[in-house]
Amino acid sequence: MPIAETIPGRMRDLGGFSVARVLPYPGRRSLGPFVFLDEMGPADFAPGEGIDVRPHPHIGLATITWLFAGALGHADSLGTLIDIHPGAVNWMTAGRGIVHSERTPPAQRASGHHMHGIQAWVALPVSHEECDPAFDHYPADAMPWHEAEGVQAVVIAGTMWGLTAPTPFPHPIIYAEVRIEAGTRLALPAQWGERGVYLVDGAVQVDGQSVARGTLAVLDDGDGELRATADSLLMLLGGAPYPEPRQLEWNFVSHDPARIAQAVQDWREGRFAMVPGDPAFIPY
Repeated sequence: MPIAETIPGRMRDLGGFSVARVLPYPGRRSLGPFVFLDEMGPADFAPGEGIDVRPHPHIGLATITWLFAGALGHADSLGTLIDIHPGAVNWMTAGRGIVHSERTPPAQRASGHHMHGIQAWVALPVSHEECDPAFDHYPADAMPWHEAEGVQAVVIAGTMWGLTAPTPFPHPIIYAEVRIEAGTRLALPAQWGERGVYLVDGAVQVDGQSVARGTLAVLDDGDGELRATADSLLMLLGGAPYPEPRQLEWNFVSHDPARIAQAVQDWREGRFAMVPGDPAFIPY
């Protein structure tokens, strides 16, 4: 059977804003380099309301923000200030350490808005865990599109369908948003490595097995095929697994538990560079 396991999103309330936490999951800490996956919303905010994720630290990973609707403001300890909108990519490489916040931009907060997106973390290879932190923003027109009969897909990371995303990642990875029409089939080749299908909306089957909305279907090692039974929106994700298991503690990722313990101590004792002009922070 092509589906090795299914992982349902588990709802988490982040203070008036709900997310569906997919990864990590008991018995499944990662999928390829992916160690964390949240579906944010969908949610409607009244005028004056919005998201306020205060400054917090990361090490050993890269975060990927992808929106279907709404906007999100990013600020970090490198001095970056930028808003992301649907179709664009915010790619933040934590490396040896970065601090950032995510807040609803003033215009959307004032008017009220609809918000929906995906937040993912990918663990860095051991050789890059202590690299310098960096932030990269890619506008929508910089992202490669794959179009075939009944399929429109954006390659967010890695190489798929002969297209390579501009996002920087030194390890085999796949990540794409796919919009697929009812009755259309899509190959899921084994050469992509570990593969997962996360169904955001609609109805699909993988080799005849239905995938529930808000569920990650993890494929087995063989080639697979997806068929849409309704117009659908989904994320494809995965890549080559790491030989070294990753530890995840709070916002920190590393192959070395001692490195995570050091990061916790550094945050508690104020040794991380902070977001300029923002004295707020999330305690450990």
